[in-house]
Amino acid sequence: MKDLLPRPLDPIRSIKLKLGIVIIASGAACFAFFRYKIGWLPATTTVSALVIGLITSQLLAHGMTSPLRDMTSAARAMAQGDYTRRIRATSRDEVGELAEAFNLMANDLATADQQRRELIANVSHELRTPISALQAVLENVVDGVAAPDEATMRTALAQTERLGRLVTELLDLSRIDAGALTLNREELFLDVLLADVVAEAKVAAPEARFTVTVEPPDLTVMADGERLHQVVVNLLDNAARHGPRGGHVEVVGGCTADSIVIEVRDEGPGIAVADRGRIFERFTRGERAGGGGTGLGLAIARWVVDLHGGTIAVVDPGSRIRVTLPRY
Repeated sequence: MKDLLPRPLDPIRSIKLKLGIVIIASGAACFAFFRYKIGWLPATTTVSALVIGLITSQLLAHGMTSPLRDMTSAARAMAQGDYTRRIRATSRDEVGELAEAFNLMANDLATADQQRRELIANVSHELRTPISALQAVLENVVDGVAAPDEATMRTALAQTERLGRLVTELLDLSRIDAGALTLNREELFLDVLLADVVAEAKVAAPEARFTVTVEPPDLTVMADGERLHQVVVNLLDNAARHGPRGGHVEVVGGCTADSIVIEVRDEGPGIAVADRGRIFERFTRGERAGGGGTGLGLAIARWVVDLHGGTIAVVDPGSRIRVTLPRY
């Protein structure tokens, strides 16, 4: 409800002055009341009491208003891009709570600004690599250094596909950040879903050997088929790239009393324990990076699994990633 009470002190720009006015006005009202009741008050004592009250209020108000002045200065610094300023808050009143909330906001803004800078730098790097490779291929063809044969065109196509994957993943992240990514849940046969994903993975990595095991064979899951397909595709792509050439990639589906478990296993060296919590962050690939990944696939996989109410994690020996989804 709108505050309809009068605010006569709003034009005054200093809280300390406002407190002084409140002290004097309150004291004057009290003295006027007593004068009305008893008919007389000593003038010197009255004025002295008001002056002492005013001075005391100004001294005590300094500690109250200092965090507010610091917040004003820090907010102006933030407007210029400086998120390092923090407020020293020692009181436990509303001003102290405001200072703690301000510091928390400053930390969040600093983190968001750092992530924004890293995102721009990483996207620029990821875009520059395939664009440079594609430009080199086309320049060689135009200059007659290379013939536009099948091998050359496959190289150009591979770089174009890499650009397409990066743009698609960036669009997915944009929808996730905007809260526009929704799920269309339906009951799916897990063996059919995994078989379709493996068939797609074989085209992208024909040298790898894929196997699918689902127990029981008629196991079903309530999930968004397209999004879950995207999760498993990303996991298989990572497994094929980080495992040995021609290595075995195994996809295992199973269940517990209240969850569906999908595990992707490869024969690679595994992800270091220190990196297991970070590989699901944007543009983080862990120690076994390589093979041209964008560093976005696992971040998207984590968000999709989170939307389903499940979990995704690296499990021992580090070459296995396990997805757990609610059964119903």
